[in-house]
Amino acid sequence: MGALEGKTAVITGAGRGIGRAMALEFAREGAKVVVNDLGTEIDGAGNDTSVAQQVADEIVAAGGSAVADCHSVSTWDSAHAIVQTALDSFGGLDIVVNNAGILRDRIFHRMTADDWQAVIDVHLNGAFFVSRAAAPVFRGQGRGTYVHFTSTAGLIGTNGQVNYGAAKTGIVGLSKQIALDMQRFGVRSNCISPFAWTRMVDHIPDDPGQSERIRKLQASGPEKVAPLAAFLSSDAAATVNGQVFAIRNNEVFLMSQPRPLRSVHRGDGWTAATLAEHMLPALRGAFYPLEQSRDVFNWDPL
Repeated sequence: MGALEGKTAVITGAGRGIGRAMALEFAREGAKVVVNDLGTEIDGAGNDTSVAQQVADEIVAAGGSAVADCHSVSTWDSAHAIVQTALDSFGGLDIVVNNAGILRDRIFHRMTADDWQAVIDVHLNGAFFVSRAAAPVFRGQGRGTYVHFTSTAGLIGTNGQVNYGAAKTGIVGLSKQIALDMQRFGVRSNCISPFAWTRMVDHIPDDPGQSERIRKLQASGPEKVAPLAAFLSSDAAATVNGQVFAIRNNEVFLMSQPRPLRSVHRGDGWTAATLAEHMLPALRGAFYPLEQSRDVFNWDPL
């Protein structure tokens, strides 16, 4: 029996890339899969219902169980419709994987309100709406698992992705709060920050200084990410809750979460002057540099 035998999973953004790889992996592990995807372009424009249907058909042809769903994650009603597809098709729901995403990359001082809102709507609002739609089901049955997708664009930082980075950081907070609120009902919530060559990263400019790094990153395909998502969705991960993992090729990382580093104290309180004279030199050595993801993960994928 597979690790997900008898379970039903909703996977958003499952028509391409990491989402498709997860849909196929979950089905191989025995899950019944709702393949949710609007089939949009990378910026969220357009739609193509055949994208989700092709993945569902591939799963069924291999002997698995799957249905396609083309509702948007970005509104309350359509997110509830995604969950209803699972209930109508398979009679239940055990797993939600929030993977759907778009990109509207632009340097901060040129980012438009539309660019900001579109990315927030799909990534952060979408993760909330679909998770919230599933919550009554999970609570009622006393079990359920959320796997959310974050990014080092938010955990560490990248240039030109203020909307994406903010949304992905917000998803980490969302996941932790869900874990805290829902643990009493036997529900778990964790995050994955993936490194994988998909169309979401294929837009990286051809920077000669980064060409070799990009070539090596291309070896990290979406199929490398799918087993971690399947594991976190399985009963074998029953003790894993509120965590953030990163995965790059054959490497798995447990990521840190914000905690106090150092502190200073003045019994008579602080002024702007004493903060400059006392606090700043005491804490400056522990400041984080303005690094990007490539500065922190600065070795070749293993």
